[in-house]
Amino acid sequence: MSADTQQAPAPLPDDELRTLDAHWRAANYLSVGQIYLMANPLLTEPLRPEHVKPRLLGHWGTSPGLNLVHTHLNRVIRARDLDALCVWGPGHGGPAVVAGSWLEGSYTETYPDVTRDAAGMARLFKQFSFPGGVPSHVAPETPGSIHEGGELGYSLSHAYGAALDNPGLLVACVVGDGEAETGPLAASWHSNKFLDPVHDGAVLPILHLNGYKIANPTVLARLPEHELDDLLRGYGHDPVHVTGDDPAAVHRAMAQAMDSALDRIAAIQRAAREEGVSDRPRWPVIVLRTPKGWTGPAEVDGLPVEGTWRSHQVPLSAVRDSPDHLRQLEAWLRSYRPEELFDGHGRPVPDVLACVPEGARRLGATPHANGGLLVRELPLPPLERYAVEVDKPGATLHEPTRVLGDLLEDVMRATTDRRDFRLVGPDETASNRLQAVYAASGKAWQAGTLEGDEHLDRHGRVMEILSEHTCQGWLEGYLLTGRHGLFSCYEAFVHIVDSMVNQHVKWLRVTRRLPWRAPIASLNYLLTSHVWRQDHNGFSHQDPGFVDHILNKSPEAVRVYLPPDANTLLSVADHALRSRDYVNVIVAGKQPCFDWLSMDQAAVHCARGAGIWEWAGSENGGEPDVVLACAGDVPTQEVLAATRLLRRHLPELAVRVVNVVDIARLMPSEEHPHGMTDFEYDGLFTADKPVVFAYHGYPWLIHRLAYRRTGHKNLHVRGYKEIGSTTTPFDMVVRNDMDRYRLVMDVVDRVPGLAVRAAGVRQRMQDARQRHHTWIREHGTDLPEVADWSWDG
Repeated sequence: MSADTQQAPAPLPDDELRTLDAHWRAANYLSVGQIYLMANPLLTEPLRPEHVKPRLLGHWGTSPGLNLVHTHLNRVIRARDLDALCVWGPGHGGPAVVAGSWLEGSYTETYPDVTRDAAGMARLFKQFSFPGGVPSHVAPETPGSIHEGGELGYSLSHAYGAALDNPGLLVACVVGDGEAETGPLAASWHSNKFLDPVHDGAVLPILHLNGYKIANPTVLARLPEHELDDLLRGYGHDPVHVTGDDPAAVHRAMAQAMDSALDRIAAIQRAAREEGVSDRPRWPVIVLRTPKGWTGPAEVDGLPVEGTWRSHQVPLSAVRDSPDHLRQLEAWLRSYRPEELFDGHGRPVPDVLACVPEGARRLGATPHANGGLLVRELPLPPLERYAVEVDKPGATLHEPTRVLGDLLEDVMRATTDRRDFRLVGPDETASNRLQAVYAASGKAWQAGTLEGDEHLDRHGRVMEILSEHTCQGWLEGYLLTGRHGLFSCYEAFVHIVDSMVNQHVKWLRVTRRLPWRAPIASLNYLLTSHVWRQDHNGFSHQDPGFVDHILNKSPEAVRVYLPPDANTLLSVADHALRSRDYVNVIVAGKQPCFDWLSMDQAAVHCARGAGIWEWAGSENGGEPDVVLACAGDVPTQEVLAATRLLRRHLPELAVRVVNVVDIARLMPSEEHPHGMTDFEYDGLFTADKPVVFAYHGYPWLIHRLAYRRTGHKNLHVRGYKEIGSTTTPFDMVVRNDMDRYRLVMDVVDRVPGLAVRAAGVRQRMQDARQRHHTWIREHGTDLPEVADWSWDG
């Protein structure tokens, strides 16, 4: 049967309608109870003010709709024996998802003290949004969740990420109509152009339109149905509508819509997998319109509530103080007829559980929502296979990310059959010199193709879309369901996902404290096309501040690496790809840069995180007069060039060169797991000698990390000062006072006794900067002494 000739689903039998409604009413009762009650969970006595929480927190408005979806997903999972996951976009409807998990038993299996009886129900109610309890949102603590409900916009991209390379998985995704107004969500509708019906699972979006946000109507809910249909069809979906406020009618319509959508999905997958159909399919989407706060109080204090924005959070806000509100709350709870839903011990009766699947088929028990249970070690080849030869430092040049691309090609090739590694990025894989991966896998693409297109592949695992939000969401969903990946991005524009990475770091921090959550593969960023080498784009593409943003986050979950050459990039990338439960940020150049360390030296140096490059300095075993420190590829080159100048002009000066790869090493050990003790720090940087530090990003970050150190008053940092343009590579460092000549001047200014004795040297450095200024404006290229410089030259 083709996808377009499937038969209409059979009507819902009355007996099944009765049990579905029982489950839905039970979930609604539990949702209200979590928001309001701290005692008397089954209303075995009249409700009194002391049974109600002193602080009422939570979101009721979306909960009945989420409960409806949960009920009907249970039905089709059980009937069709589906392997399914649900991403709950309106995650502030936490009481609904928790209620569904408690009813199915997965909550009690995860938290044995929250038993599936009256005592457990009392704990369930009291803990919700209560000190020492659980959050009001769908959160890491919620069984079956891969999506934090604290910020809207990411559900659909998470859902598609979960479906990638999971051919047997159905990912339902509830998209709230408020969430649907966000930019990230709007872009993620295009994910269906990248979903391979052969190797990937299916995503079933359920657009839940209840009409209102916190205080305003929502855009999509106010569109005429034909206009909304045109929009969804334009996105490549076939909409199926469920609308109403009569429970029985809505149950029947929802059952028919779910069956119709799943039949359509099965036909699409069968056509692609068995019949070889390669046309891009039109996937179904369910549009569910129900009242906001459905089944709640119709009116409170003379104002309409059900079906309005007033039901968004807590419809009855003065229950402890107002006898009328207390009576309304009791009537509301009793309207669900709890005596029909729970037995005398508070256990759900058989009718309530009739639709619930068993074992790992339950939404709260699926291993796909606890991806660490499924993740396998990534088959990483030996680094020596890709290492560049370094007979002596600074004699050869390579493009570090191109070298890394060769490694990633083989990782992609090694995961061809198991399909658990993806490379994502916003249209920049080749620009970032990683195009070697195309030899192992092309770019995922299900839309039309034209003659001249390159590397497009219906089964590809390189993901490119010019939406950093969508890339991030895909990768997060992929990692959270047990796979591996890397996000390659221009350094300046990774800021677009600042809020998304915030949420992921928070997720990791919480899951580390949940023994039942298994560690997942780390979220790895490769930031390149960086601030110092934006030769074509200039000021708009210059912003190294993502590192500052990341280092504000939980120290146990974030790592930042600035490898100075190709071999150190290989070492850092190998470490990041093997790691678990981190966000790793790697900043590396794509332009040719000098090779400083052999592979063995790079491995040792990266494991150390920061160290003295004895071959570059002039200490000769004694105490240094000054420390020249560097972090990043361009700063490293400028420091080493400055060291050469100092050797030539001030040969008696003892210079120590310190290179930092792991920027968190500068932090105190009590503040970050990778931080140094004061003893270590003083041994490396000294406690009393001047330190001139050339840093890749904004200089004040280094001061912030090191401000408690004994020698901080001697620390002088050069870095990016928000001065940029389309100019020559060396002019960028000159404009920001991080060039070799400025660094020599800094040494003269800060080493006691040099200001007078080396005044001539300082003047020559100043003259060189002026000569540079004149030269580039006449020739358009850097000074020959800079352009042709090498360490051994």
